[in-house]
Amino acid sequence: MHGAIWPFRYPRPDSPSAELNPNADRLWTAPRWALAMLLACLGMLGPFSIDTYLPAFPGIAQTLSASPLQLQQTLSAYLFGFAFMNLFHGALADSFGRRPVILAGVAVFALASIGCALAASPAQLIGFRALQGLATGAGTVVSRAVIRDMFPPADAQRVMSQVTLFFGVAPAIAPLVGGVLFVHAGWRSIFWFLAAVGAALWLVNFRLLPETLEAAARQPFNLRNLMRGYASLLGNPRFVLLALASGVPFNGMFLYVLSAPAFLGELLQLAPTQFFWFFVINIAGIMGGAWVSGRLAGRIAPRRQVRWGYAIMAAVSAANVAANALFAANAAWAMLPIAIYSFGWALLTPVVTLMLLDVEPERRGLAASLQAVIGSVANGIVAGLLSPLVMHSALLLSVASLGLMSIGLAAWMVLGSRPAARRR
Repeated sequence: MHGAIWPFRYPRPDSPSAELNPNADRLWTAPRWALAMLLACLGMLGPFSIDTYLPAFPGIAQTLSASPLQLQQTLSAYLFGFAFMNLFHGALADSFGRRPVILAGVAVFALASIGCALAASPAQLIGFRALQGLATGAGTVVSRAVIRDMFPPADAQRVMSQVTLFFGVAPAIAPLVGGVLFVHAGWRSIFWFLAAVGAALWLVNFRLLPETLEAAARQPFNLRNLMRGYASLLGNPRFVLLALASGVPFNGMFLYVLSAPAFLGELLQLAPTQFFWFFVINIAGIMGGAWVSGRLAGRIAPRRQVRWGYAIMAAVSAANVAANALFAANAAWAMLPIAIYSFGWALLTPVVTLMLLDVEPERRGLAASLQAVIGSVANGIVAGLLSPLVMHSALLLSVASLGLMSIGLAAWMVLGSRPAARRR
């Protein structure tokens, strides 16, 4: 049974799925951590786009006369925009190169942030938030393909873990920055800040980011080839199950982020300027898991690392449900289970993501896109439907988190029980 459920190994260095850019060793001559930091900054746009403005919900509601539903729609619009455009970021990167797609996405993000800052109605804010979502995924998605273009599996896991480690700083400081800006300069200053971040990030990537996809490896960009790629990946059970195993469990943690105004403000009685404590300990869990993942790369079987990650998430999820069923939630303990959950998620995610990117190595950009689409659709459903239903009850939040983790665990176990997996 052990071999059936946890059968996965990285491809051999001489296998087709281990193909790298032949000039990879010359594309980036600076320290590897510097590349990880650069790519992490691209990923930071996502959490900054969400976490910085959450403390400003009361101010947005007052200024724009926005209802609670409209405020939630500003979040859902962003997430669904992110999910939709991810259908194309990877395909564009597979056809035109990684660098142009990243630069275009960051530029549009900066412009959309200016639109949010100038919004005069809830509808305008929702629209520009959707545009932010359409653009943000370019860096997040394509950076995964950049890593796999340049490094063999064990090294790629180390770099991806470093990216997660650096990336973890953003969600920790984003709500603090948002709370300070909101209190001292109003909610619009948050979006001006995001516009400035986008402009600075564009300049840095314009100067430093290499093109990692060689011309001979580029795919023709046309509808027929795009549909063939979608059909090939979505018709591959291994790819779909890996995408579910990596993307859905994230929502067991993200549900609490989405529900932060109610969970932290109503249930735990924290002030907006105290929200950052939740994000600090949560991101500490992510950074700890990422650090351990990088240390384990090449030292233990990847399947064992994934098993450890799921074991941690399952145990703490069950304990969280029991604690909330027996005791009233309070800030002294209610945030700790989410941090431990985050540790387990960060421990397994780099491994599962690299497995997913190697399902069809000639379409790594598209694979990264579809992985993000599946995860983002789940994010949008959780934000728009599940979070409003459970956010006012600590017990319901914990049960929903356990359920989301269970979906990912079930996908991994189904994948491991397949005959092809058992032969590996």
